[in-house]
Amino acid sequence: MSSADSPARMSYPQLLAYGLLGLPLAALGLPLYVYLPTFYADDLALSLSAVGGVLLAARLVDMVTDPLVGVGSDLFPTRWGRRLPWLLVGAPLLMLGGWQLFVPPAEVGIHYLLGWSLLTYLGWTLVILPYTALGAELSADYHQRSRITASREGFVILGTLLAVGLPGLLEYQGETRAAALEALAWVLVTVIPVAALLLVFGVGEPAGEKREPPPWRDGLKILKQNLPFRRLLAAFLLNSLANGLPASLFLLFVTHVLQQQEWSGIYLAVYFLAGVLTLPVWLKLAQRFGKHRVWVASMIWASLIFAWVPFLGAGDAWAFMVICVLSGASLGVDQAIPASIQADVIDEDTASGGGGRAGLYFGLWSMATKLSLALAVGVAFPLLELAGFDASADSNDAQSLLALALLYGGLPVAFKLVAMLLLRNFPLDESRQAELRQRIAQQ
Repeated sequence: MSSADSPARMSYPQLLAYGLLGLPLAALGLPLYVYLPTFYADDLALSLSAVGGVLLAARLVDMVTDPLVGVGSDLFPTRWGRRLPWLLVGAPLLMLGGWQLFVPPAEVGIHYLLGWSLLTYLGWTLVILPYTALGAELSADYHQRSRITASREGFVILGTLLAVGLPGLLEYQGETRAAALEALAWVLVTVIPVAALLLVFGVGEPAGEKREPPPWRDGLKILKQNLPFRRLLAAFLLNSLANGLPASLFLLFVTHVLQQQEWSGIYLAVYFLAGVLTLPVWLKLAQRFGKHRVWVASMIWASLIFAWVPFLGAGDAWAFMVICVLSGASLGVDQAIPASIQADVIDEDTASGGGGRAGLYFGLWSMATKLSLALAVGVAFPLLELAGFDASADSNDAQSLLALALLYGGLPVAFKLVAMLLLRNFPLDESRQAELRQRIAQQ
């Protein structure tokens, strides 16, 4: 099907076929950030600083490849399409690298971790960028795009739940951390091929006419003049930073402030489950009130809930459980709606002569995502150290614990407030997007 004549509504089997790949990608993504550093440092006895340095270096290389892969999938069409060939090349690399990282031999060195991390991140980029760009091109319909991204992000949340729950369940049954990572590796190598085949044969790639990209100077000028994209990217970066702060500080907050470390897995499961269950409600609201307005409403909701976090203390387990449920209710829309709006701002570029550069735009989007995660750690941990907080200590003074609580629940609210201001009177709504599609059709 072409983007010009794509149906107003994709069928549910098509939506599931598109979204399923998000599950194994999420099941791989969380362990790369959370489990692997500890596993290689504790279980495989590598230097913690060396492990951190290697993973940081691999991530920096990964950020450089984002725009390269994105632009490559824009500029070099094949007889099989522009997006899917890149994805099919990246999937085996991702499976191989992920397996080697999760199921290493007994004796490994730092070069082993570096080499397989680089391959895994390369495979990840080759898969995720064409995958998200394809999602933007499957429909030209304003609301249909939200259903497409919601399918993907819903499976991402389910994959994150799997990555959170499976290791905890296996360790509870007496299995080692290595066994838990191997179980996730099996999920990776079995689900990715199935999901990729369903995507290729169940959804396919739009067969619309390839638009010629402008000369690079003209293309850069069009990109700079795309005001909705610039505002959206800035708001997304700030909101992602607001989400990244509690993600990076979650275990510290639960352990040192609430003193409920044994509840950490339950908190995470409840949070992500609330995100899955409430996503259809947010989509209905977006159809009625517009995507950017509903996204702002979800940030207001999350801010009102999270503002209570700094008032919690030791033993407030159930109060925090309520906060996890209520704040988790905004998780799905926080992921699905911005990606749907991203497809709309690409229409601004295409209507101005950009040539259909979804790969480039999602490459920049991916860079912003990774930058926000890096900034979250770069902001939070130095400030905690300045406040005198010691993660290895059995107890910390009241001042350092308050600093942790404010970084976990207070500073994210401030970032979200600025993101909301950037989205105020956002110029790209349903009527504007319809005008852009008419201009594109006349080109």
